[in-house]
Amino acid sequence: MRELRQSDFEPKEKFWTRFPPEGSKFTPPHQSMDFRWKDYCPMVFRHLRELFAIDPADYMLAICGDDALRELSSPGKSGSFFYLTQDDRFMIKTVKKSEVKVLIRMLPSYYQHVCQYKNTLVTKFFGVHCVKPVGGQKTRFIVMGNLFCSEYRIHRRFDLKGSSYGRITDKPEEEIDETTTLKDLDLDFVFRLDRSWFQELIRQIDRDCEFLEAERIMDYSLLIGLHFRDDYSGDEMKMGPHLRNHSTPSRSGGEVFDVVLYFGIIDILQDYDISKKLEHAYKSLQVDPSSISAVDPKLYSKRFRDFIRRIFREDKR
Repeated sequence: MRELRQSDFEPKEKFWTRFPPEGSKFTPPHQSMDFRWKDYCPMVFRHLRELFAIDPADYMLAICGDDALRELSSPGKSGSFFYLTQDDRFMIKTVKKSEVKVLIRMLPSYYQHVCQYKNTLVTKFFGVHCVKPVGGQKTRFIVMGNLFCSEYRIHRRFDLKGSSYGRITDKPEEEIDETTTLKDLDLDFVFRLDRSWFQELIRQIDRDCEFLEAERIMDYSLLIGLHFRDDYSGDEMKMGPHLRNHSTPSRSGGEVFDVVLYFGIIDILQDYDISKKLEHAYKSLQVDPSSISAVDPKLYSKRFRDFIRRIFREDKR
């Protein structure tokens, strides 16, 4: 490990390794076809993995070892596929070339931000790679921390943007279970935190949103996982750190539950490009512009922070 240089962050800083089936001086034999492997900004991500206390051998074994990866659900609107490593620590997401460009572009600021704020809620990135079989297509992917790698069972999960248009699950109530990712209009909780936790959360949300706004990033989400600590199974629920905290979410009707919360800011690789500007213009003709997800990063940041302040409250009891 050496000190990082400015050149380590440059887009051209990438390293290809060939993996022939018979193995080589630097690579083990394998049963797949001949392929090449690319590491983007390898020295920067080596430093990030050390910062996040990721053992290099654990990392390589998790994503390249004999244990198969587990594919999660179907691809999202972006067409990305998601996989979990067998130990649940790492999530792998296939990404477009444009998303790799956004991440590499923001990498110097991202590195500075996560070094400065140990409790940052933004996604922990551990590596950006590309695999290309001989004669085949490139597959680019990022490796991230799995927010829900926990000894606790996650009973409910929410993906929250602070917008309302289209932000509701399309599943009938009887099909909603612990694996369903619910959205803004499905949320009928207010989360009450101890004063110190509440203040630290708001401070960190502000810092993270200022960073994302400065990088012209929008369309990110707050991913929340709930574990109900009472003798209360998530199966009974019907619709109606990063930082981790014991919280008391209350619902309309006065029902109160003691939960463990996991949350973080995800999907931070969408900049306000021409496609998002066109999406904003098109949807604005149909619905209230303030209700749609695709808005200018400054407006997105303000709306997101206002939303966080509505769903998280200081517990004054």
